[in-house]
Amino acid sequence: MESNASQDELIIQQHREIEREISDTIKLIGEKENLSTLKNEYINDPVYQKKILDLCNKYENIRRTRPDGNCFFRAFGFAYLEHLLDKKDQYERFRELAEKSKDQLIALRFPKFTLEDFHDVFMEVVNAVGEGGEERMSELYRMFNEQGYSDYVVVYLRLIASAHLQEKAEFYQNFIEGNRTVIDFCHQEVEPMYKESDHIHIIALSSALDVGIRVRYMDRGDGSEVIAHDFPEGTAPRVHLLYRPGHYDILYEKNPSS
Repeated sequence: MESNASQDELIIQQHREIEREISDTIKLIGEKENLSTLKNEYINDPVYQKKILDLCNKYENIRRTRPDGNCFFRAFGFAYLEHLLDKKDQYERFRELAEKSKDQLIALRFPKFTLEDFHDVFMEVVNAVGEGGEERMSELYRMFNEQGYSDYVVVYLRLIASAHLQEKAEFYQNFIEGNRTVIDFCHQEVEPMYKESDHIHIIALSSALDVGIRVRYMDRGDGSEVIAHDFPEGTAPRVHLLYRPGHYDILYEKNPSS
């Protein structure tokens, strides 16, 4: 019995190593590609082929992210900062909110010493967007593909989401399964790196930053349409993401709104 358990553990470990090797060959944030490239991934899959056709009617491009459990936060961070490159008023609002967020996190008893490091790097990336233009786009892309910068942005966005959940704990407690408190959930599922994101993470981050996110869910559900969910509900989306089971990539509309 013990031998079988050891064998199972070894198989799981090997599987994780294979996943890590595959993941490490993929950029943290990829180049922008034509959305039609998705068709090649599902060449013998008529269900997904129909759904990709529906997506292609609404979106022009896709930007892939590394499938490492951080893809939602990384995709959101890059996509929203990219959106702000030529939106001066929106950028200034977000920059002010980002600057003040450190004090809010400290007030919620996040450790000041480590928090300051994450906040400093986060603001360095946010400030890099400030001037706009093509050069800033290249700098944003470079930073998001440097593990140090990119992971610090992910960590800080996770902390912002966690803080929002804790501030509104009475409301969010209704959505947490089992006997866990909101704080337990944050410590176990939101703050740690490589933990995958679900609706509650998206609602928390979009609400905390007051940024609309539209997620298109590509699954094997009925019909050929890729269903959209907006977070928070009724908000104009600034960021568009494609969700395939366990993974988020960035989408670009054919006729983007402001």
